[in-house]
Amino acid sequence: MTAPAPLLFTPFKLRELTLRNRVMVSPMCQYSCGPDGALTDWHLVHLGARAAGGAGLVMVEATAVEARGRLSLGDSGLWDDAQIAPLKRVLDFVKSRGAAAAVQLAHGGRKAWSDRKGNWSEPGREPIVAPSALPFDADWATPNELSADALDGIVAAWVAAGRRALAAGADCVEIHSAHGYLLHSFLSPLCNRRADDHGGSLENRARLLRRVARELRALWPAQMPLLARLSCDDWAAGGFTIDEAVLVARWLKQDGVDLIDCSSGGAVPFQQIAVGPGYQVPFSARIRREAEIPTAAVGMITTGDQAESILQSRDADLVALARIELYDPHWPLHAARELGLAPDDPACPWPKQYGRALSVLPR
Repeated sequence: MTAPAPLLFTPFKLRELTLRNRVMVSPMCQYSCGPDGALTDWHLVHLGARAAGGAGLVMVEATAVEARGRLSLGDSGLWDDAQIAPLKRVLDFVKSRGAAAAVQLAHGGRKAWSDRKGNWSEPGREPIVAPSALPFDADWATPNELSADALDGIVAAWVAAGRRALAAGADCVEIHSAHGYLLHSFLSPLCNRRADDHGGSLENRARLLRRVARELRALWPAQMPLLARLSCDDWAAGGFTIDEAVLVARWLKQDGVDLIDCSSGGAVPFQQIAVGPGYQVPFSARIRREAEIPTAAVGMITTGDQAESILQSRDADLVALARIELYDPHWPLHAARELGLAPDDPACPWPKQYGRALSVLPR
């Protein structure tokens, strides 16, 4: 009898998109765009290598929906139609290697670029914005509080960026509501001190995120999935908690989100994170079970056995890899070999161009 395939290398379906395996390359900022926010040759090589390396889903880094929402002047953007073609070039190659191609849509909010965050400057730049006029730290710029009317423009920017991602050929998009950026800062009581209907209760604090999700779901074709990344805990007293994240995940499921990418932290500089191998997996496990929605686990997942154990324990549906993918862009190929897959297995096929490398490895 043939042993069952490792769960890590079985297909996973979200709506009508089938991933060849359950390895997701997390969005990782490369700070390598020009001031125009367009992807470059670096991104073609960087992301293309991860697709050739066997991943099932490859996600483009945090891509700003507004120019003022960039994390740095080297960040990717989709606030202009001129950014579509460079993105399409990258996504086309990723898909040609058998991986699904995704884009994470983001807005830095009070953690966006400014003269008080590094050494960037740009004539005529717009002030940074946030739910409340609270700087991230004492020596950071104080953001402008977004007015109720201005929130319409924020939502419109997300929708316009989603339309551009669709035009570029993305298989799915992810809403970035983590790491202290704009949507997460609305969720966190440590960042959001508003007295209107976007502050106070969790229902109010989640209002902008849910509106963005509903608008993108209405735009995005019904057969194509929509993802959201949450910081599931602020790791700070009085902050956003995993209990709240479970509720938000339930609401997002109602709004048409298909998977929660479970990260944490980033809202405040005084967070106390208990970092260790798989330290965020418990967040994924709770949301998957209690919100009854597929999840991705991320954070110091470095070996095939560890990834397989997470999936076998039903703590996640996908494993999202970041730093280990920077170290080894062929991590999925190596993990597949360690877990007993043949080099021509369609779940993680060895590129024919690299076939001779197999002859130097132990059988």
